[in-house]
Amino acid sequence: MWRKLLNRISVFKRSDSGVALVELAIVLPILLVMFAAVAEFGRYFYEYTTLAKSSRDAVRFLATAYTDGRDDAAAKNLVVYGNLTGTGDPILNGLTTANVEILRLKQDGTAAGCIPFTVTIRVTNFKHVSLFKLDQLTNSSSLDIDVKPSVTMRYLMSQCLV
Repeated sequence: MWRKLLNRISVFKRSDSGVALVELAIVLPILLVMFAAVAEFGRYFYEYTTLAKSSRDAVRFLATAYTDGRDDAAAKNLVVYGNLTGTGDPILNGLTTANVEILRLKQDGTAAGCIPFTVTIRVTNFKHVSLFKLDQLTNSSSLDIDVKPSVTMRYLMSQCLV
C-alpha cells in the first residue's frame, strides 16, 4: 500500500502539466496593471496635447490684433469648443470656459495698461479623471491629476507709451 502511494506521489513529482497556468496566474495581474498604467498615461498625454494645441490657437488669435479684451470670450470658446462661437460639444469632457484664464503683461512683467507685450492663456482647475482606479492599488489619495497647459505669445504690434 505504501508503495502504491509513493508511486502516485512520484508521478506528480515528475509531471510538468499546470506549470504554465501557475506562471500565467503570477504574471497576468502584473501585466494588467502595467497595461492600465500605460493607458492612463496615454489618455493624460492626449488631454494635455489637445488642450495645449487649442490654447496655442487661441493665443495666436489674440496675439494677431489687440482688441482690449473684446475677443476674450471668443478666445475662450476657441480653447473649449474649437470654434469662436462656442457651439457644439467641448473638446474634452468637463472642460468649460471657466477653466480658461487670459493674462496680458507688459514687457517688464506687470499687468498691461496699454497695448501689452505678451498674452498668456492658461487652463486651470481641469482634472484628468482616470478610468482605471489604480490609486486603490497604491493606497494613494487620488491619481486625478491637474491638466494645466499654458501658452504665451508676443503681440505682433506691442507698444507701451506709458
